[in-house]
Amino acid sequence: MCRNIKTLFNFEPPATDEEIRAASLQFVRKLSGFNSPSKLNQEAFDRAVEDVASAARVLIESLVTTADPRDREIEAERARARSANRFGAQPYRPLKEAS
Repeated sequence: MCRNIKTLFNFEPPATDEEIRAASLQFVRKLSGFNSPSKLNQEAFDRAVEDVASAARVLIESLVTTADPRDREIEAERARARSANRFGAQPYRPLKEAS
C-alpha cells in the first residue's frame, strides 16, 4: 500500500476533511496510476476522490475502539525516528548556486 496514506482513525483531534481528502487522493492516484489525469479523465478522477473520501469519512465515524486516542505529535515523532533509523540522518546541505 502507498506509504503516503496515513492512518486517520482514533486521533485526538479527529481527522479533518482535508486529511481524509488527501488520503483519498493518494489512494485514487495509486489505483489509477495517474498523478495528474488527462482532461478526458479529470472528471472521473475527481469523482473517485470524492467517493473514496465520503466512504472513508463514513468508515472513520463508524469505527469503535476502547483504546485511548493517539496523540498526533507523538505519532509524528515516532515516524521521524523510524525514517531516521531507516534512511539515516541526513545533514542539511544547501544546493550549490550556478555560476
